[in-house]
Amino acid sequence: MPELWIPGAAEPSLDDFVTRVHKQIEQYTASHSAQQTEVQVELADGGRLAVQSLSAEPGYGFVTIAVHSDDERDPQQVIVPVNAIRRIDLGPAEADRARFGFALPEKESKDKNGTEPAA
Repeated sequence: MPELWIPGAAEPSLDDFVTRVHKQIEQYTASHSAQQTEVQVELADGGRLAVQSLSAEPGYGFVTIAVHSDDERDPQQVIVPVNAIRRIDLGPAEADRARFGFALPEKESKDKNGTEPAA
């Protein structure tokens, strides 16, 4: 299916996409009783991934998904075309599945000069 082009619309930004997904996860987590949110991504091939984090790198239409492993090993990373993502499911990470929670990026509290903002 060809991409939809809207005249006058800016080129889509992967950074903006990832920022908006992070914002949605943060809002979901704040509005539910669970301390963490479990994030699952469904890909075009039907595969489902338990997501630990999402990055706009390497760019050029691709994103990096850090995937929770079934054991206690470090998460694996999968680089996929963003248009291969068919669905993103958010749900509370129950106590027995808390290790599957999503890790939001740290918020930057310093300006470009490395100083704290004035209160």
